[in-house]
Amino acid sequence: MTLGAARITQGAAGWQIDRQSGPDLAAHLVGRAVEEAAVLLPRLFNLCRMAQATAAEVALGLPHATDTGAEVIRDHLARIFVTLRRAFELPPLRPDPAEVPGAAGRLPATLNELSAWLASPLPAADLGRAVARSFPRGLGAVPPLPQPQGAAMGAFENAPAGRQAGHPLLRAVEADQGRSPLWRYLGMLVDLEAARDGALPPPRRLPDGTAVVQAARGAYALRLGQAGGRVTSVLRITPTDHQLAPGGALSLALASLPGDRPDLAARLVALHDPCIPVTVAPVTVAEVSHA
Repeated sequence: MTLGAARITQGAAGWQIDRQSGPDLAAHLVGRAVEEAAVLLPRLFNLCRMAQATAAEVALGLPHATDTGAEVIRDHLARIFVTLRRAFELPPLRPDPAEVPGAAGRLPATLNELSAWLASPLPAADLGRAVARSFPRGLGAVPPLPQPQGAAMGAFENAPAGRQAGHPLLRAVEADQGRSPLWRYLGMLVDLEAARDGALPPPRRLPDGTAVVQAARGAYALRLGQAGGRVTSVLRITPTDHQLAPGGALSLALASLPGDRPDLAARLVALHDPCIPVTVAPVTVAEVSHA
């Protein structure tokens, strides 16, 4: 099922995620010529178009772009300077690549360095302080989940922080407070640096024909069956599918929240960044088209 929207509510059993289906991709793609399908797929969604176009080309064995890093950089900067600042009640700023770690100086590698960095006037540090204040130790933290495997569905840590979990800073934060909201936010900064250094994993095609491409929210998997030059089947797994899966990262993070804090639930949604419209009890969290 392609996800189209989700609603998060608080009930007797705690915070619940109601997942709603989205467009039937097979109805749009099956029977089309492979070249036509590769052009059409990214036009069906508003977000991560380069990642989706590249995945379609790789899955179908067509010539493809070799790097989605520019799209990852653009989306991370928009979150750091605009969308996440709004979620944490900070004024949005004009994105400035020169004022984030990696451009403004080396990323912290230890907890002591992190403390000093969080006290700095950088906009990214200001947002980091807001994340840390909103979520004291233990609140919103998630236990380690496995890395995504091809086009497998289920509860995987498919996020920028998961992609960069081996970085010294993220390892130090995880050892100190688990995979907390601050760990998740810092993971995006580490991922931004990796994208600017051209160090994201390249697109690849698995033996079963699944294309795996690095998108802004994590690893995007797509398998398109074909015969006679036409598409015969579609299997598409996005980071959002993993984030919102039963027992997935967002469900686990929400489970730690008190029932009377929809504001914190909304901030968790913003940090996990699903690419579909999500509402929290009646607060609208994301008004974006599905992708």
